[in-house]
Amino acid sequence: MKYYIIAGEASGDLHASNLIKALKQIDPNAQFRCWGGDLMKQEGAELVKHYKNLAFMGFIEVVLHLRTIWHNLRFCKKDILSYQPNVLILVDYPGFNLKIAKFAYKKGFKVVYYISPQVWAWHGSRVKQMKKYIHRLFVILPFEKDFFKSKGMEVDFVGHPLLDALDSYHSTRLPITTEKEIIALLPGSRKQEISTILPLMLSVIDKFPEYTFVIAGSEHIGREFYKPFMSNKNVEIVFNQTYDLLAKAKAALVKSGTATLETALWNVPEVVCYKGNAISYSIAVRLIKNIKYISLVNLILNKTAVVELIQKELNAKKIEEELLKIVKNKQIINSQQKDFQELREKLGQKGASLRLAHAIFSEFTR
Repeated sequence: MKYYIIAGEASGDLHASNLIKALKQIDPNAQFRCWGGDLMKQEGAELVKHYKNLAFMGFIEVVLHLRTIWHNLRFCKKDILSYQPNVLILVDYPGFNLKIAKFAYKKGFKVVYYISPQVWAWHGSRVKQMKKYIHRLFVILPFEKDFFKSKGMEVDFVGHPLLDALDSYHSTRLPITTEKEIIALLPGSRKQEISTILPLMLSVIDKFPEYTFVIAGSEHIGREFYKPFMSNKNVEIVFNQTYDLLAKAKAALVKSGTATLETALWNVPEVVCYKGNAISYSIAVRLIKNIKYISLVNLILNKTAVVELIQKELNAKKIEEELLKIVKNKQIINSQQKDFQELREKLGQKGASLRLAHAIFSEFTR
């Protein structure tokens, strides 16, 4: 079969690459064309657009890049028509992918959505679009199945693909020489979020001289981008070694997103950090309904397992206070790690990518 896959950011690239790997196991004639990243390309997919040219974060940022976004939409539609895939697989990235879903459905293509838009938090009106334009929906968070069923949608919970990613991890040596314990800094994968969050993370380094701070850098952004933030700071950086870093870390400061879940699955105590454009954030707060948390860890567990420092709360004083707790306070460390074990149990069994691949292949080869 011919598969056209669209992922718009680093986490989507990871999960889509694992899906491609699984599809190749059960469909030896599989062909892949994709929007994504280096991991999907490494699995043999023909890369049309890299996610580094697609990721715009927040309301204001989207408005500023509308011309680019509309150009990408037009190009994508033409490319799908030219490629004529047997199935279109959309991975997260809802602002773009739901528009493509509508187009593809009307043109007669089969549409699969994997890793659902967070319509349970906001944009609830999108559920109607999803019911109309998506043939199969596969979710990775346990509470999502009940939500979509309550809206009258057919939905499958396949488990979380991060369990597969951790299971297939092979250790490599960090290019760092230190006898100190390590504190990991995961500031995100977009330039605008790194520019906002990383300086605040780095602001507390001098308060913790007994630790080595190490940034998990995004290779597609490049080392030069990080240099101004690291100037005159006793900090290291590694690229494409986030799991190697977490495997060695005593604690972590983590930008809200998939990385909070990855850090928890590595059993590393963490503080969740988020700060965005003030206008974008104020709009988001008004739109979000009945959601108490921003981190996946707390959302899945439905409690405050990890501290979230958001907007004004994300400042040097608060970061220092909360980081001190997760490196020194054994009661808090043990409590987090106990919650992380519960989290792993809630995410289901490993094998999500292969279960998804079997479901897609059997559904669309009937």
